[in-house]
Amino acid sequence: MNLGKETEFVEFKASTSQTSRALEALATMLNKHGKGKVYFGVEDNGNIVGQDIGNKTIKDLSAAITSRIKPYVLPTIKIEILDDKNVISVEVEGDNNPYCADGNYLIRSGCENKKLEPEHLKDLLFTNSIEMITKMESFNQELSFNQIKQLYTLKELSIDTNTFEKNMGFFCKNQKYNELANLLSDNNDYSIKVVRFAGTDKSEMIMRNEYGYKCLIYAMRDALEYVNLLNETKVIVNGNLSRQEIKLFDEKCLREAWINACLHSKWSKMVPPAIYIFKDRIEIISTGGLPVDYSTEDFYIGISHPINRQLQKIMGQLGIVEQTGHGVPEIVNKYGKEAFDITENHIIVTLRFPFEISSNSNQTNYDNLSKSQINTLKALISEPSCSANELSKIVGLGTTQINKILKELKQLNKIERVGSNKTGYWKVIK
Repeated sequence: MNLGKETEFVEFKASTSQTSRALEALATMLNKHGKGKVYFGVEDNGNIVGQDIGNKTIKDLSAAITSRIKPYVLPTIKIEILDDKNVISVEVEGDNNPYCADGNYLIRSGCENKKLEPEHLKDLLFTNSIEMITKMESFNQELSFNQIKQLYTLKELSIDTNTFEKNMGFFCKNQKYNELANLLSDNNDYSIKVVRFAGTDKSEMIMRNEYGYKCLIYAMRDALEYVNLLNETKVIVNGNLSRQEIKLFDEKCLREAWINACLHSKWSKMVPPAIYIFKDRIEIISTGGLPVDYSTEDFYIGISHPINRQLQKIMGQLGIVEQTGHGVPEIVNKYGKEAFDITENHIIVTLRFPFEISSNSNQTNYDNLSKSQINTLKALISEPSCSANELSKIVGLGTTQINKILKELKQLNKIERVGSNKTGYWKVIK
């Protein structure tokens, strides 16, 4: 019996005396394909010669693999009878590359093990880091996806309900939901915070809204809608009586900064992006610095280097992002490179105001409104996509009365409905 030729997935060793070379082979296959197999008791040409197995053979082999291959991998070791001879098969699987054996980094090429050059090692590090949310198993496995399906339906994109989750890339290799699935589920574990402070520091907080525990894209939209309601316009009349209107902030730049923060954040660190609003600026904060092998100049000129490829693909299908990389250059054009503070662990985008935000700047004018109407408006500012039942619980009124108040507020031109009754949201008018 002959086992054939060695491949990029399979290596033969005549005996466990060649354990060091076998470990190298396993590490190289992990780096190339995320899995590999070594047979002990088989010659290079595939002929079976058998392997002597003592009391400690399997134990020593297991210990060598777990202690000398880094990061840690747990091997599957079996004794097989082939041609009436004992053969040991060792299989490993892992996606935490790059792997090394005894400190040596190599990669599989055909049936050979080749040394990894520094630039190739960087590529492996980058490749591993960008797809963590598709590899990480979600702690929450009781997920539903009605909201993301609604978004696809609204864009008139056809979906197959039987294969939707698989097509979206929502599963780990073990067929459990991954962190991407959690992010886009109806009931995820993340809360995105929008916090407003009275002054130019964090000493006095005047408002804290949380948008989350639902599909990330809905939470992103709700947070952005709230901040845009704060955008004031200041009118300046020049000496020649010409009139100039100045906005508190550029809404397009805010949108680009916010989408980038949510799209490129390292969600594997479990820290969602946030928006902080001060009297003189807005700060948009995302977790994780620039990717490996990606310079700040590449960043500023808008070279695309996605951190979460599958999430970007989904946002692209929904028309939320374009793969043109124009967002950062646009912010640089309006606010300068000083708008970005890039560290190893965070990227902070600061949009400074041309004038200080009004201390009484609210989202709408509450004059001549009843207490119930005001409370309903405030609830809609915090949660624009609230249903009448949800508003009822927040405001503490019955659904019949809530529906009456919503009708009154529409007649007073305080709110308008954007989108359908089922999937749309309430826009509060200043």
